[in-house]
Amino acid sequence: MQKDKHPPYQDVLFVDTSTGARFVCGSTLQPKETETYEAKEYPVYQLSVSSDSHPFYTGSAQFIDTE
Repeated sequence: MQKDKHPPYQDVLFVDTSTGARFVCGSTLQPKETETYEAKEYPVYQLSVSSDSHPFYTGSAQFIDTE
């Protein structure tokens, strides 16, 4: 990789705002907010939907027959 062309890669705390679920994942996002999670400070990014709240992953999806 060429220097100074790519954003820095770091661990980011993702927070699902609808369920409050938290998980840490590597990302190039550069959020300004920080939060302490499991005794470590992380930049935090708020999500409206994650696998913890999405109907497909939670099993609450309803299929509607249009016929």
